Amino acid sequence: AREPGQQPLYQAMFVLLEGGAPLLSLDQAEVRRMPMGAGTSKYDLTLSIQAGAQAWDCQFEYATDLFTADSAARMARHLMELLRSITENSQEPISQLSLMPEKERHQVLVEWNRTERDYPRDKCVHQLFEEQVERTPEAVAVVFEGQSLTYRELNARANQLGHHLRSLGVGPDVLVGLCVERSLEMVVSLLGILKAGGAYVPLDPGYPRDRLALMLDDAQVAVLLTQKKLARDLTVHKAKVICLDDLEQAALISQPEVNPPHAASSANLAYVIFTSGSTGRPKGAMVPHRALVNHMLWMQERFPVKLEDAILQKTPISFDASVWEIFLPLMTGARLVLARHDGHRDPAHLVDLIRQERVTTVQFVPSLLEWFVEHSRVAGCVSLRRVFCGGEALPLDLCRRVFERLAVELVNLYGPTETAIDASYWVCDRSDTRPVAPIGRPVANTQLYVLDSQFQPVAVGVSGELFIGGAQVGRGYLNSPEMTAKKFIPDPFCADSQARLYCSGDLCRWGPDGNVEFLGRLDAQVKIRGYRIELGEVEAVLGGHLEVASCAVLAQDLGGGDKTLVAFVVGRAGAEPSVGSLRQWLGEKLPDYMVPSRFVAVPALPLTPNG
Repeated sequence: AREPGQQPLYQAMFVLLEGGAPLLSLDQAEVRRMPMGAGTSKYDLTLSIQAGAQAWDCQFEYATDLFTADSAARMARHLMELLRSITENSQEPISQLSLMPEKERHQVLVEWNRTERDYPRDKCVHQLFEEQVERTPEAVAVVFEGQSLTYRELNARANQLGHHLRSLGVGPDVLVGLCVERSLEMVVSLLGILKAGGAYVPLDPGYPRDRLALMLDDAQVAVLLTQKKLARDLTVHKAKVICLDDLEQAALISQPEVNPPHAASSANLAYVIFTSGSTGRPKGAMVPHRALVNHMLWMQERFPVKLEDAILQKTPISFDASVWEIFLPLMTGARLVLARHDGHRDPAHLVDLIRQERVTTVQFVPSLLEWFVEHSRVAGCVSLRRVFCGGEALPLDLCRRVFERLAVELVNLYGPTETAIDASYWVCDRSDTRPVAPIGRPVANTQLYVLDSQFQPVAVGVSGELFIGGAQVGRGYLNSPEMTAKKFIPDPFCADSQARLYCSGDLCRWGPDGNVEFLGRLDAQVKIRGYRIELGEVEAVLGGHLEVASCAVLAQDLGGGDKTLVAFVVGRAGAEPSVGSLRQWLGEKLPDYMVPSRFVAVPALPLTPNG
């Protein structure tokens, strides 16, 4: 076949047979095998295999909307490795056969986990604060609604409380409850508990009374710091109650203002924060000083805070993001700016506070960042230079709108409460085309492993459960040895027999650039008409629609054992995307069985206390 003036595209010898006799023969023609390029793939992915005399000829045909040339080549390498593994280990169970060549295995286990840093391993976080007090005693340390304390004043008040708590028996690994609204006293209390050698247990005043009772019953705190108006909701406990707004002045004034002798070591607990439990009861995640100090020093190394910086503290202290919001400025000489109680839900208040106090650093969950960035006066927040995001999947469209409205660095943080706030990070790239921001690479002295059900590393691009190892891993769950043993397992990739991996329950995969991508929760997996579906994956794709501000996808029971997917959608800036456009968007990126059958427009999604 040829076009005028072109070389032949195909040359072959054709023989037509009838009853075994040739009807037509084109002799002396050159015969060559030519690749058949159809130009358009008929299916998402096709593997064609043709047996030859000495070898098999394998050809992948793939849809370029779903696969790249690199990912197709990677699948070819994995197939070759699997075949090699079969021939060399014919007696092994299939689950033990390897897909990854040794070079790729070394890459995901070692190269992408080279995070070693030489940080002090013997310090507690309040010691870092005390060192900063020596450097900048007269600088303003904390600001709240027109009130402020210098580093010297804050340290003196925290020392007096620390001495008082120590006289009440507070020491290493002794738990102290803290149920207060945001205030200067809140910061004094946090530091005072740590200086006494104890660990704080935050109790959110906004939680229902029954949930607070469960937490107090589990923690069995020795001392409870609170306010008079909140004490009546904190009845199920045996702790000594101290109302900070009714504390006899003599009890503190008589205490010395000097730093108490250090009682706790870096192995002792800094805090116990309760998280949602799949059993219906909250679980207390125990985090020691060594993990917290590692996080703080990594953060200061990677995202330096200067003396002239101001960090906004708005996350309720019952969520671990509050920990770095409070302690990072206090160990670096910056100003800690406290939002008013419940102010984290009010974008107008946050905009005004950022402008008034010249805040340079702030953290949001994406749900609240959405509200903040759409505020009419957000462009006036010219002091902002860095925004951290975490707690939910971060849509890249939201990143782009942040860059359009603010001249900031945007950082996506990821980490379960069980691993000292953050385990990985990704600095958002304006040119990235993925629908959802990756959770990135591990923080200092931390390792990320994506493993299959046999605890073997999976190949790049293959989904598995994310396991976290290294310095960030906490001590386990309070008063729950069985759950601790289940979720904090021995680290098979570390020579230290005491090292543990935390099983996150998050479905993830390695990207080809060495960044981890979050796909959803393993416990959010549902089965509909025989298909296994990750609800988080559907939500991630749906959230990439330009007219979708936020969404939630649930499996609803239709009765008789039948289920269907329902998507609840919040439109962006008053828009209400049509069902047709949403179906088309999902249908282009997901198989039919993963497209919800119902779409429900809602004005907003219900939010937890931290947004």
